[in-house]
Amino acid sequence: MSTLATTNIKHESASTPNITLTSGGATTVNGTLNLGSSPLVTPTGSAPSYTCRAWVNFNGTGTVAIRASGNVSSITDNGTGNYTVNFTTAMPDTNYAVVGFARRDDTPPGFLLGAGVAYTKTTSAMNIGVVYTPNTALYDSPEVNCAFFR
Repeated sequence: MSTLATTNIKHESASTPNITLTSGGATTVNGTLNLGSSPLVTPTGSAPSYTCRAWVNFNGTGTVAIRASGNVSSITDNGTGNYTVNFTTAMPDTNYAVVGFARRDDTPPGFLLGAGVAYTKTTSAMNIGVVYTPNTALYDSPEVNCAFFR
């Protein structure tokens, strides 16, 4: 196997390096970084950028079923409106944040995700609850969406 040792990589028509590697292991990419034809990051400013570590869209009624996901291996149905999202690859610690949305077909929005249920948060999974806010009852939602950030 061959090794290419360099500090800067630049396209022949560029005036400055497109990629800069430093001895501490940091990599700086100038411009847009693409995965295939999709832009991965287009950062502006100096604030750090944090990515979503896991996300899921699932049907929480009847037999729960994942519609689409990233880094989520399965959903466990713990009872009415109570689910556990299981991660494929564990989080580094339990200091991650979750955001979510659930809906009900026959009423205006009025749901909270994670409220009103004693939840468990580990590096490998998080228990969430879907609560219908007018009566604070747990509710099986036809669409639950969660994203986990760290």
